[in-house]
Amino acid sequence: MNNNQKGLFGVWDSLGQPPFFCDPVVKRMKRVSIYSVFLCLAAISAPASILATEPVPLAQLLEDADRKNPGLLAAHAQVSVAESKIDQVTSLQDPVLSLALSNYPIDELKSDVTPMTGNEVRLAQKLPFPGKLDAKGRIAAQKSRWFISAYQDARLQVRRQVKDAWYRLLFQQQAIDLTNRNLELLDDFIIMTETRYEVGKGLQQNVLKAHLQRSRQMDKLIELQQQQQTTLAELNSLAGRETDQPIDIAGQSKPSGKDYSLAELHRQAELNRPMFAAFAALIDQYREQRKLAELDSRPDVTVWAGYRWRDDGLVDGGTDFASAGVSFNLPVYRGRIAAGIAEADSSLRLAYQKRNDFDNKVKLTIHQALVSFQQASKLAALYRDGILPQAEQTFQATLSAYQVDKADFLSLLESLTSLYRTEIDYARTLSDQLRSKARIEAAAGLELDQLPPSPIEE
Repeated sequence: MNNNQKGLFGVWDSLGQPPFFCDPVVKRMKRVSIYSVFLCLAAISAPASILATEPVPLAQLLEDADRKNPGLLAAHAQVSVAESKIDQVTSLQDPVLSLALSNYPIDELKSDVTPMTGNEVRLAQKLPFPGKLDAKGRIAAQKSRWFISAYQDARLQVRRQVKDAWYRLLFQQQAIDLTNRNLELLDDFIIMTETRYEVGKGLQQNVLKAHLQRSRQMDKLIELQQQQQTTLAELNSLAGRETDQPIDIAGQSKPSGKDYSLAELHRQAELNRPMFAAFAALIDQYREQRKLAELDSRPDVTVWAGYRWRDDGLVDGGTDFASAGVSFNLPVYRGRIAAGIAEADSSLRLAYQKRNDFDNKVKLTIHQALVSFQQASKLAALYRDGILPQAEQTFQATLSAYQVDKADFLSLLESLTSLYRTEIDYARTLSDQLRSKARIEAAAGLELDQLPPSPIEE
């Protein structure tokens, strides 16, 4: 940790202990106070479910989400359903087997009375007009393509959600660490003000202000811990884990050095984003649907063959009969056919509009995420190179001045609060930068090649 990053943590090391800590009684007071604070913090610290015995890296959570996220599992099941439809729609209908007892006299119900009486078996098969089954198969295949691409796109979006929750959780842990360490400094300030008040060098209001500031920090700590637990549950849910399962979130946010071009991101999105392939499949599906609607004006054919056997006791000897035939449906209701074609045309226009709307939303998402990323990058550099070192120097200078009675306690408290807020804001800015980066990657499909093999591909 360099001088610009030490913040609240290196102040005492750089300045040494204040002169009033040399008194043995005060030293004992400090030890007792710090020990008491440690016990209090341990009592209100985050529940044990947040602390993992073994680290769970982000890569592991991404892999778990890809394999166990309920939404992704449902999307994958939808793909299987769509693929099963292809064989169904490309197969012929089952043949029809008919059995008939024909022309039995109603007064005797015998088979040897009239030559017209006989028993018949008939087999019929409907044959769609050439091209109809192929068109139905292509429609089903395009539906399957849609669901496959939608599933792949959903994997990218779940990946973004996991990263977003991870970076929020990481920031919250860093903020908790900063708050705990700021509380340690405030405990030292409380001892300082109480000691100065006891020897007549300080004011009671300074003691009260120190305690008030500590109470506010405790309130902030509780709020951060609540946010951390909520984010932890969200992250576990995305990864298909129990919501209270522990996650080791040790680590530091590191600024991203990447730079992006808006035009290049738009081009990458059109090439890589799976949903564009899904809309291409949808458009092809409605084109095939129009072809099928046009083929509905062509008749289907039903071919059949029959065999009739008769009673041998008939006058003519009961010779058996064989028969065969062909039947057609008559597509005479042209209004229904025209409506089917119009429906396909409207659906095709709708698919184009949905594709254009999606393209517009993707470009907007990329633009907004890029602006946020660039702004966070500039702010991170400003905090790192300017505001944070200045806040540290101000605090150290005010602390030194207070020790020699050249600054009041209120100024010291304000400089400490300013440094704390600056470090919190810097950590939040790094988190926002990484979250914006994750949004860019998901919107432009930049991580498509990083996805593990899906069950579909296996």
